[in-house]
Amino acid sequence: MATLAEGDKAPDFTLRDQNGDEVTLSDLRGETVVVYFYPRADTPGCTTQACGVRDRSDEYAAMGARVLGISPDEVEDIAKFAGKYDLGFTLLADSDHAVAEKYGAWGEKSMYGKKYMGVQRSTFIVNGDGKIARVFPKVQPKKHDQVVLKALGELTAA
Repeated sequence: MATLAEGDKAPDFTLRDQNGDEVTLSDLRGETVVVYFYPRADTPGCTTQACGVRDRSDEYAAMGARVLGISPDEVEDIAKFAGKYDLGFTLLADSDHAVAEKYGAWGEKSMYGKKYMGVQRSTFIVNGDGKIARVFPKVQPKKHDQVVLKALGELTAA
């Protein structure tokens, strides 16, 4: 599993969004991009996290940040999720989890004594030069926006 650190070049990727359109990270150079990995669409923690981004979208926009939520779901699943909660930001389908692996967001998890592989909830801020500006491993859904927006504010002020 890769471990990315601040200053590393963000691994490029192309994934399909909830509309079936391709989104390529390197096409967003010049923009600040918040890339967050979540385990599964329309589950309690993931819904809390996504709705938090939706509810604070004006704050992300004010700081010039574009948000990309990535999960190992299929396009149809993220489309339903985006529609059900009127999310209004880009969700990407990483069904083979290749991008999550590049970012070190795919690993062993444990629930009720069973071990399995899955997405480790984590967030990366990618600056306009395509480098990792901040890394947030093991993000808590309820605190996600507070932590990320604070970091965006610090980066904007710097």
